[in-house]
Order: sequence, then structure tokens, then C-alpha cells
Amino acid sequence: MDITAVQNQRAIPTIGSKEGDKALREKTDQFEAIIVKMMLDEAMKDEKNVFTSANDPGDKIFKSMYREELSNASAGGFGFSQMLFEHLSQKGAKIDK
Repeated sequence: MDITAVQNQRAIPTIGSKEGDKALREKTDQFEAIIVKMMLDEAMKDEKNVFTSANDPGDKIFKSMYREELSNASAGGFGFSQMLFEHLSQKGAKIDK
């Protein structure tokens, strides 16, 4: 193993440290965004053309992007992230950035 590779490795942040809590919160928020996106996809799958009156091939892509942005913007507000954060904090989980 090359010594420069060891010197360039970052330490894994631990829970309880300010950096570790921030990294864990980011990951749990990302997980919540995925769950919310899946729920929105399921809830809106039978939705007809909301944004256009024509049957545009890009309509599905636009709707998917809209739901993804909506889920990312609302991540952290539904409670899944907080519950997961608290559970992992109690377990002393480590987050690798």
C-alpha cells in the first residue's frame, strides 16, 4: 500500500461530532426524499396531462422531474428522516462521505 494513499484518506466522521451529525442528517434527508418520490410516483401514476393538453412524449419526463424536485424540496419535513437519524445516532453509526 502506498503511503500517499494513507495520508489522503479522510477520517470517517462519528455521530456526536458536528461534522458527523451533519453528514448523517444529509443522508437521512436523501433517504426520505427517495421515499417521498416513490409515494408521489404511485399517487400520480394515473394522472392525465396536467401541464399540457397534448399527448407530449416529454410530458412523462417533465412530470418525473417535477416530482423529484418536489420530493427533494420537502425532504426532512415528513419525519422519516428524523426517526432514522435518531435511531442511527443511538446505534453510533458512522457515515462515510
